Amino acid sequence: MEVIKTLFLIAFFSSTKCEPLQTSLLHAARQHINRRDHLEENLRDAAIIMVAQFLQDAAYAKVQTIAEELLDRAEICKSLRPHESPAECAHQLMGTFLTHICNDQGLVGKQVFSDCCKMEITARLQCFLSSKKDDADRIYVPLIPRPELTCEKDEGTHVSLKTRSSYEISRRYPFLYGPTILTMSACYETAVWLCCQEENKTECLQTKCEIRIQFDDKIARAVELILLTKKQPKANFSEIAKLTTDIKNLHEICCEGNTVACALGTHQLMNYTCSNQAILSSKFALCCEQPEPFRGECIINPKNDDKPNLTSLALRKFTEDQSACKQFSDRQDDFLQEFLYEYSRRHLKLVVPVILRILATYKQLLEECCKLGSPLECHHRGKEMFQRVVRESRDRVKTYCDLHRTLGGSNFQDRLTILYTKKAPQLSVQELVAFTRKMAAAASRCCPLSDELQSACVEDAAKLILGALCRRHDAKPINAGVGRCCDDSYAFRKPCFDDLRVDGTYIPPPLSCDQVISLTEDLCRAQEDELQTEKQKLLSNLVKQKPQMAEDAFQAIGAEFTQLVEMCCHAEKRETCFQEEGPQLIRKCQSLLEADSSQRVPM
Repeated sequence: MEVIKTLFLIAFFSSTKCEPLQTSLLHAARQHINRRDHLEENLRDAAIIMVAQFLQDAAYAKVQTIAEELLDRAEICKSLRPHESPAECAHQLMGTFLTHICNDQGLVGKQVFSDCCKMEITARLQCFLSSKKDDADRIYVPLIPRPELTCEKDEGTHVSLKTRSSYEISRRYPFLYGPTILTMSACYETAVWLCCQEENKTECLQTKCEIRIQFDDKIARAVELILLTKKQPKANFSEIAKLTTDIKNLHEICCEGNTVACALGTHQLMNYTCSNQAILSSKFALCCEQPEPFRGECIINPKNDDKPNLTSLALRKFTEDQSACKQFSDRQDDFLQEFLYEYSRRHLKLVVPVILRILATYKQLLEECCKLGSPLECHHRGKEMFQRVVRESRDRVKTYCDLHRTLGGSNFQDRLTILYTKKAPQLSVQELVAFTRKMAAAASRCCPLSDELQSACVEDAAKLILGALCRRHDAKPINAGVGRCCDDSYAFRKPCFDDLRVDGTYIPPPLSCDQVISLTEDLCRAQEDELQTEKQKLLSNLVKQKPQMAEDAFQAIGAEFTQLVEMCCHAEKRETCFQEEGPQLIRKCQSLLEADSSQRVPM
């Protein structure tokens, strides 16, 4: 299925909520932030975010100066009426911003934007966006200041604390959705304000300020419609379709990095939602009582509304009605959107990727059936096919979780490391170990759940983890197989990666075992997770050399490595033990690398 490409997915914002707060403390926090002009403050912070995401290496003071100059232009945008689109204002604001950067020779030279500045405005924006460095680990400035110093400052300085955290988060995550950063910064500030009243300020801050940021960069209008329908299953189709269009337009502004216009557009959309909550969702009432930016984040992340009493009549028209093919031919997009709406509101517990697979299956079914003389007999199979899609998705997850239960956490990651090194050997061993660690962590979190929750949890985790892998592929192509899984179908991305086999095109650089096995007493001072990482790096290096080799051979070397380290670290003379026992492991490893093709197995 062709997927409309933009940057962020509303579903992923659920990982950026505030840490749970006790009711009394949350009430105090709301009183604390209710005293402000939220639109004015959000615009100021949004300007900081916008500048920091484009100029990631710019100093805080420089970002503040440019942001203040942007706010003059934003004054025009504030006068928008409820029915007016912020698109034109956003275009002018972005043009002003990029022109300002290009006129500052110091910035152009330092930020390597000289080529971008030679382009016309639309191409210039794309050039600036492609120059963003999506690498959170490259900036090591701590987000949390020393709490004892923070708490000594008076209440009036909390605004600058929130703004400073917006700056730090933005330069680390240049593609993160602007309103989400506003909420995260507000959560951070609230946590600081609350913790300053606690006896153990440091421990309190460390607990409340854990920020887990996950996002993906490819969404479709279908995703928006599914999410809105699942949250508001009582709303009628025309209202859902309108909101889908409004959010899509807002995303286009937000995902261009125009955070100021994004904040204004979000404010406008939230006002509309709260004014029409009676026809949208009963779950919005508490959200609409909250101040910004919590109101917007709460509306984006509410629980699904109660499932309405729905008959199967509306859904049957898509598979049992003679007019299905005519409607599909005459108004394909609208017809498929209506199918998504009717299916999603009846299956609130199914996750987005599974519903998208059902949509793709239905579309393919109609394309085949509507060419036949008796299409009704053909597309009547739709309900059975939809059930099969759900069943296959759950069976895949069950197999995955059964393996996790059988192997245990670390051994499970070992196997993932072997499998994904075969699939994507072009990735560095560090990337492969980090990638499979995320997958193993998701399995540990999801697999103990009930079957239904287990499937949803794994699917949700997979879309985030594989999305990050695909973003890595976009930046620097890995191989054709990975590219196909990333680009062919968002809906079937996980099954595609599950079924991906050995990449036969990879030619590894020559490597000997003594280059990748370092057996010294230092290993005895390493933490358990560090030892696991060393073992998995060893496994990945070996698989790169012999990708067609059976898994068992690699796992045996990994097990011997672990046993040797454990034995020598308990020996009286550790270094001597490593010197005497290590060469034997290296010889076994080397014999594996030198094994001929008769020991290989097809994948």
